[in-house]
Amino acid sequence: MSFTPLASDFYGFETTLTEQERDFLARLRTWLDTDIKPIVNDHWNRAEFPRQLIKGIADIGAAGLAWEETRPFENSAAFRGWVAVELARVDASVATYLGVHNGLAMGAIAACGSAEQRAEWLPKMAAGNVVGAFGLTEPLSGSDSAQGLRTTARRDGGTWVINGEKRWIGNATFSDVTIIWAKDVDDNQVKGFIVPTSTPGYSATKIENKQSLRIVQNADIVLEDVRIPHSLKLENANSFRDTARVLRATRADVAWGAVGTSIGAYEAAVAYAGERVQFGKTIGSHQLVQDLLAKSLGNITASLALCMRVSDMQDDGTQKDEHSALAKAFATSRMRETVAWCREIFGGNGIVTEYDVIRFFMDAEALYSYEGTREMNTLIVGRAITGTAAFV
Repeated sequence: MSFTPLASDFYGFETTLTEQERDFLARLRTWLDTDIKPIVNDHWNRAEFPRQLIKGIADIGAAGLAWEETRPFENSAAFRGWVAVELARVDASVATYLGVHNGLAMGAIAACGSAEQRAEWLPKMAAGNVVGAFGLTEPLSGSDSAQGLRTTARRDGGTWVINGEKRWIGNATFSDVTIIWAKDVDDNQVKGFIVPTSTPGYSATKIENKQSLRIVQNADIVLEDVRIPHSLKLENANSFRDTARVLRATRADVAWGAVGTSIGAYEAAVAYAGERVQFGKTIGSHQLVQDLLAKSLGNITASLALCMRVSDMQDDGTQKDEHSALAKAFATSRMRETVAWCREIFGGNGIVTEYDVIRFFMDAEALYSYEGTREMNTLIVGRAITGTAAFV
């Protein structure tokens, strides 16, 4: 299938991908444009998740691209970033579903699981037979998760007993397993667990009235004496440092998703600017509109450059927490500007979903906040700059 670079890829970053990677992106883009794009506004308006997305993502092979057990071919981190871009330029919720299932849930098993756990769970999750969620954030613990987790895990012979609450957990209303992070009462260290959602004592309740990422099914989770076998404790998840290894990769993924969200709003604005006629000519002929489009493209291009470099560092093993943090903080901040400028181009039409741009505008707020707020990510970078932690 022939691949056409996005017009918003102004400096041609996509040309650095292999032919096989570009072919995959072409097939993914066709599926998204044909099967997903026509339905997202309706699902967003109703705050409902398109369940057919699970099978489509699995059939096209977009889950498990990073893992030896499941990837269909050798590929680069930059390519996987472009997968996030293609998803998010159609809908940020679609990208978030895969980010949670693949990046966080599968990523936790890939990074912290034993060889046996990887072999058991990753293929089933890549095939869409098991949907994953990731339970770290709590009602009273977000940015301070490294120290503030209140969910506990207690070893009882060959089992673990987990008690606590989680909040804002994506995919959790329909996930088959949720990776739960809890403090071991014996050593006060954070441990990770693969928790089947059918386990007695586990319950998930949808969070209602969200106005950002409305398609994503976020939930409050309650764990009351949830008892799981020791075999479901992630073998190599024994402190928050191990949790951070998962977040290091997914923060970079969120940066890519922010670029895709910016591109989605930008593409809608470019199309509208060429169609909407005011004062006898298209609004794209006016200087002020061109200024907004040029500034938006500049934000997209700068963010892409940052994401491409961070992905290269991920492949060569030099990526550190501060590199992911800077990419996430910068790309999401520029996204916030970009979607606002693009919405402005639409005038009054920009506040109804039939023109798409308001969906990107609203969804941007969630990407700006999750996977570490801008403030927390700048403090991670600030610590690397000065050698001094200023979190409290």
